[in-house]
Amino acid sequence: MRVNNPFGIAFVATLGVGLGIVLLQSVGTLGTILLYVGTALFLSLGLDPVVSFLERRRLPRWAAVLVTIIALLGLFAGIVLMILPIIIDQVTQLITQVERLVTRDGLETDIKQWLQDLFPNLKVDEVWDAVNAWLLGLDWGSITQGVLSAGVAVISGLAGAFIVLILTIYFTASTPSLKAAVYRLVPASKRHRFVDLSEQITDSVGYYVIGQVSLATVNGILSAIFLSIIGAPFPAVLACVAFFFSLIPLVGTLTGSTLIVLTCLIPGLGAPLTALIAAIYYLVYMQIEAYVLAPRIMGRAVAVPGAVVVIAALAGGALLGLLGALIAIPVAASVLIIYRQVIIPRQNER
Repeated sequence: MRVNNPFGIAFVATLGVGLGIVLLQSVGTLGTILLYVGTALFLSLGLDPVVSFLERRRLPRWAAVLVTIIALLGLFAGIVLMILPIIIDQVTQLITQVERLVTRDGLETDIKQWLQDLFPNLKVDEVWDAVNAWLLGLDWGSITQGVLSAGVAVISGLAGAFIVLILTIYFTASTPSLKAAVYRLVPASKRHRFVDLSEQITDSVGYYVIGQVSLATVNGILSAIFLSIIGAPFPAVLACVAFFFSLIPLVGTLTGSTLIVLTCLIPGLGAPLTALIAAIYYLVYMQIEAYVLAPRIMGRAVAVPGAVVVIAALAGGALLGLLGALIAIPVAASVLIIYRQVIIPRQNER
């Protein structure tokens, strides 16, 4: 259709801009759903190597998926049932200790004396009165509303986790059919090459997910053992911190280790010597993880240069938050596969 007059051109252009705005608004509205779908696809690709391993042992696809999902859910339930009571007990003890520390007699005098010793020229009484006035002037209604909003967010997060679990099971069970549907969209002359690259990319993502979870598991188990030996406060809680932070690439282990060491420094809970021993342990562990564990565990995933890892993690975190940081490295590995096996050969042929 040709438009030959200015009014028609302007009208068609306005329709195009409006359609673009509607599409962008739709993507923003469906952002949470797309995030769930992306997370489920990422997790299903991580489970696919396990399913393929079971299929090579002559299990049918449905049985391999069923065994994988049941084993995953059983492992998760077992860990929760074993560790959750310990965590609840230790978190209760932590809250009790902090409450005793805050409400004990002479706390105000000790804080003032500590500030006076640290800053000899500081007018401690005036600063203390200003802090009290600021606390009394806070809008506690807004704070209460914020706490309620946080509770709603936690419930929404649990509901989202359940949705992601259902989608992960579905995607894991239907991975071959989904791949076949995508492969049919590619022209037959280029389909073989496209299938080969796609399989390499999905295998790389799957091995990356398995490797990252394995590294986090090693860190969590060793942390629980070591922190119990040195008498660190609440070793089960701190081991869970080590595990979950280790799932974050690049900076996760360092961040979790820093939080654990700082926890060991809290007065009345830990001791400077315990914190020093924990700091030395995590410095040694991070070297072992970087140069021994990670190369062996992540050996089947595509190697990504350090600079690319940093850039990808920062970009992914800025775009999608924690999920973006998690999937940034396998996405970068996929781009590297395309770069090495498609772009470079084409450039060499010219």
